[in-house]
Amino acid sequence: MWSRRQGRLRPVVCGVEELRRRRREREAVLRKARREQQLVSKRLLRDDAPEEAGEGCVSAILGETEVQQLLRQAQRGTEEKRERALVSLRRGLQHPETQQTFIQLEGSMRTLVGLLTSNQAQLQLEAARCLHELSHSEQSTVAEACLPATSYLLTYLSSHSSDFIELCLYTLGNLIVESEAVRRQLLPQGIVPALAACIQSPHVAVLEALGFALSQLLQAKEAPEKIIPSILASTLPQHMLQLLQPGPKLNPGVAVEFAWCLHYIICSQVSNSLLIVHGALSTLGLLLLDMAEAVQRTEDTGLELLACPVLRCVSNLLTEAEMETVGGQMQLRDERVVAALFILLQFFFQKQPSLLPEGLWLLNNLTANSPSFCTSLLSLDLIEPLLQLLPVSNVVSVMVLTVLCNVAEKGPAYCQRLWPGPLLPALLQTLLFSDTEVVGQSLELLHLLFLYQPEAVQVFLQQSGLQALEKHHEEAQLQDRVYALQQTALQG
Repeated sequence: MWSRRQGRLRPVVCGVEELRRRRREREAVLRKARREQQLVSKRLLRDDAPEEAGEGCVSAILGETEVQQLLRQAQRGTEEKRERALVSLRRGLQHPETQQTFIQLEGSMRTLVGLLTSNQAQLQLEAARCLHELSHSEQSTVAEACLPATSYLLTYLSSHSSDFIELCLYTLGNLIVESEAVRRQLLPQGIVPALAACIQSPHVAVLEALGFALSQLLQAKEAPEKIIPSILASTLPQHMLQLLQPGPKLNPGVAVEFAWCLHYIICSQVSNSLLIVHGALSTLGLLLLDMAEAVQRTEDTGLELLACPVLRCVSNLLTEAEMETVGGQMQLRDERVVAALFILLQFFFQKQPSLLPEGLWLLNNLTANSPSFCTSLLSLDLIEPLLQLLPVSNVVSVMVLTVLCNVAEKGPAYCQRLWPGPLLPALLQTLLFSDTEVVGQSLELLHLLFLYQPEAVQVFLQQSGLQALEKHHEEAQLQDRVYALQQTALQG
């Protein structure tokens, strides 16, 4: 940060390196914020049979006596009566009050686990559904009460029934996110190998449920130290990337789940070089191209669900220090990526403005250290479309200006292609913004232009640029940069 004293003693020494340093500091803060944004959630499967729904039976809160009675009925009598008792119990467990009653009742979980491990498939399924209702509780005590069932839920992931596997996966996913005690028990019980076996399932519903459970596990606070290393050592990463390969077999729901899983792994920074070696950037780059084609074919693609994690994955991988040594840049050295990204930006601009910062963050990381991507931006005439995004919001404005700074700092040849054109009128407008970050980024871009394109100074003066600067002369966060730019302009 500049001080007033430094600004007045050395008004024109803010060179490219200083501008680059400040920008990288801001980007580090943004990267940290993106890594900490997570999507902890629970999911509930309820698929009552039509005949059940038509009975007019409204689920009611069950008292201790009623829970005891249903558990007794579930253990004796005909299979139909036992199943009916479990259905009633499951409905009651939709209420938090019944859940608390159930876990406080001695022997209740032991009875439910006994039914889960019986040799009658329908009773097993209904017992699992009861556990699923319990897993959806927001109380960690309820999740921990389910601990005796976790080893069986893991075992049943190798079941022949895809519906049963799906139910077990969602139940495990709900339990994982609620309690560290559950995770501590599941890890030595072999949850990672069990999940790795499930990823080869041919059933889409199983794969979606697996992606959900895995994403819950990856978001645990202890994941970087205790979970992700074992996941990276398994076959999961390779299979995840295969499921993200564009083509006729790509399923949007499955792709969304595993794109978020990949995002959490990348954010942990445990071994991103391994993912790059496995071709993560290449796969994700092709997926970006595929998404750009999709939005051109149809307006209703549900694309925003997949776009966010994919954009974040690529952006974060591009920041890896060792990326160039493992060939990461080579995987994305294609101007089609820039063209595809702009197609997506236009789509976001019209349909989903909240995703614009994600796309611009990727464009920033592409252009930050790559003259070739900056050249693509210029050769494809994408500066004007980029400037059209400035009015969207202050956040978007800062990102757009940061990308333009990336281009300008590459030197005189790049600044010459930025100037003349629509850039100066746009900068004169952003200097009038009240947001200090937008103005500060505008000042940095002007400073680069003045350093590398001296004739820009004269045009700036002719179009009342100094008057625009005067507005910010007394703002503490900007006054040193304003003063330095004024001096540069006057000397020019």
